Amino acid sequence: MKHFLPLDDLIAALEKLPGIGKRSAERMALALVQNRDGLARKLAHALLVADEQVGSCSRCGSITVTKENPCALCTDGRRATGLLCVVESPGDIMKIENSHSFQGRYHVLGGHLSPALGKSVADLRVNELLSRLQPDGIEEVIIALGTDVESEATVSYLAEVLTSRKVKVSRLAFGLPSGSAIEYADATTLQRAIQGRQAL
Repeated sequence: MKHFLPLDDLIAALEKLPGIGKRSAERMALALVQNRDGLARKLAHALLVADEQVGSCSRCGSITVTKENPCALCTDGRRATGLLCVVESPGDIMKIENSHSFQGRYHVLGGHLSPALGKSVADLRVNELLSRLQPDGIEEVIIALGTDVESEATVSYLAEVLTSRKVKVSRLAFGLPSGSAIEYADATTLQRAIQGRQAL
């Protein structure tokens, strides 16, 4: 079968996106080249603009437009300055913001400790976090990481470092998901739900 190099290059590029396998990349590429409404050009333009105008906030590490640095979340005077939520990635900030339940500021670590992948403390934005504590008047740090083994190790490390600097450290509560039943919960989720119970 004859290969079309531009299409192969497009498939290879799409395949590098997270969560996109070869079959999905092929379907996307074919949809783009077969669309006659200019979708490929619109996508190309949007990608170029994003590449030129979107970057990382120098303070929190989240996504921001390059002309707005520090980002809007860091400069919003209505947000609680003494409360800092530490997350793994900018996508986590978007999820928390969509919940409308947090009015403090954020700090993106850029991952979690992972000896298997060679990711150590030096690869995370821990020094940037520590350098913000006193100047920003941080009184409490909420650690909002996952529950896998590597995230747990990262949480333990951060808790130790932050408490040694006389900062209150808390963690997101874990428990039963909304709309779910106990029969579908695993043992770890149930254990955390019981430990994190609240008075009524």
